Amino acid sequence: MGLSIPLSAAALRAGALEVVVLGGHLLLYPTGVCQEKVTHKAPEKGAGPVVADAPAARPPALLLHGFSDNRSVFVLLRRALGADGRRHVEAYNYSPFTRDLRVTARHLARRVEELCARTGQERVDLVGHSLGGLVGRYYVQRLGGDARVRTLVTLGTPHSGTLVAPFMDAHPLVRQMRPDSEVLAELAAPAPGCATRCVAFWSEFDVVMAPVGTARIEHPDLRVENVQVTGIGHLALPAHPAVIAAVRRALDGPGLAAVERSGAASVA
Repeated sequence: MGLSIPLSAAALRAGALEVVVLGGHLLLYPTGVCQEKVTHKAPEKGAGPVVADAPAARPPALLLHGFSDNRSVFVLLRRALGADGRRHVEAYNYSPFTRDLRVTARHLARRVEELCARTGQERVDLVGHSLGGLVGRYYVQRLGGDARVRTLVTLGTPHSGTLVAPFMDAHPLVRQMRPDSEVLAELAAPAPGCATRCVAFWSEFDVVMAPVGTARIEHPDLRVENVQVTGIGHLALPAHPAVIAAVRRALDGPGLAAVERSGAASVA
């Protein structure tokens, strides 16, 4: 299944779009440096759980940014996911000094518990871009997060490891994203009974993924939908309208089966 644009000049368009997205993101980056303020108060002691605004209220969504990034990358995606007012959406800034994604995954576990307590929901959805997807997956597979996470969506995440930028191997987080890392070996281990549904978006124009297929999830124990995106690069994945619409479908309804039945969606 996939989302596509006509292949003629696709690489050129993807590259030009990456430049535009990078410029916009550099302007927005300072706005996302600080951790966002939560908008729900925790229930008073003895008051019981918070009741969702409507019986059909969707699980809250928590967005996880990538390496050396922050929550500003999700400006458009966040707005779209919360547009109808039936889903609480937050973006989580993990520390820029993080040296081990497993530590960040443990911090994420606490943030998810706190989010569930504030919203009165039993489960949440996670959307991770790049490294953020690995953090979410580690939480789901290795820390029991599948009890809390209904759906994990990853955008350009190196699930099998990436070989790009070998000169950056001095950074411990980069080493954890290499194919032979201990973290990826843990994620390749059996995960029987994992209750979380996974949706992994990948693109042949994602130059951060080497090889590009590494952004697919290949694991026999996981419920996975791998969605190929054509004509979109790494930086544009969380900002492109077609991807945003597909993420909404993945979280709102029966998933991406409709895309598969109707064929590739066209992106102008």
